[in-house]
Amino acid sequence: MKVFAISDLHLGSRVDKPMDVFGPEWGGHVEKIDFNWRKSVCDGDLVLLPGDLSWAMTLDEALPDIRFLESLPGHKVFIRGNHDYWFSSPGKVRSRMGEGMEFVRFDARVYGGVGICGVRGWPWPGYGEYEDDKDRKHFRKELARLRLSLDALSELKWDTACAMIHYPPLTCERQSEFCSLFKEAGIEWVVYGHLHGRVAGEVAEGEFDGVKCACVSADYLGFRPRLLFKTPGG
Repeated sequence: MKVFAISDLHLGSRVDKPMDVFGPEWGGHVEKIDFNWRKSVCDGDLVLLPGDLSWAMTLDEALPDIRFLESLPGHKVFIRGNHDYWFSSPGKVRSRMGEGMEFVRFDARVYGGVGICGVRGWPWPGYGEYEDDKDRKHFRKELARLRLSLDALSELKWDTACAMIHYPPLTCERQSEFCSLFKEAGIEWVVYGHLHGRVAGEVAEGEFDGVKCACVSADYLGFRPRLLFKTPGG
């Protein structure tokens, strides 16, 4: 089995939100995602989606985008991003999901021997968007939610553990408390998104304290799912 990741698809079947205003590379981005995904991913592979799937504001508006993702090869597992306003209660979202697509929400999953946990995350002390009075409460709340997901993961049996977080958990200069929790839990891979446009100077990738980190924002990847690793026999 191959394990891929891609985030920030920013689909908008029912929303007037043309993405090419964010750069010419976004022109026809849905068609690019569709072509590159089908070229790379096979049925039975795992695809991690760390948030910002759709611009929709309601679950009904998001359904065409969800159905599009369901039609693509592979087993998809996603978390909520900062723009996934359509994500209402977990029960309502789960009731509308088709086969081969699920989400992590304060819990964890296992697919093909791969343990999957995650949290949206938040700007943290030392990260550019962080403001003490505004963000401290939300940051602490997201740390608590990550602990819930990691605790759930610890109760499951897996061979390799991956974590998804929407906001970057580190920069080239600093690591957040999120990273400490990933390391303590034995997470092997962390994938994140949120960064767009001219992000080359902000992307931190590589292995840090034994944890492999990768930015998988769709435009950063050229709208191609990134292959993280293959499981034994995959």
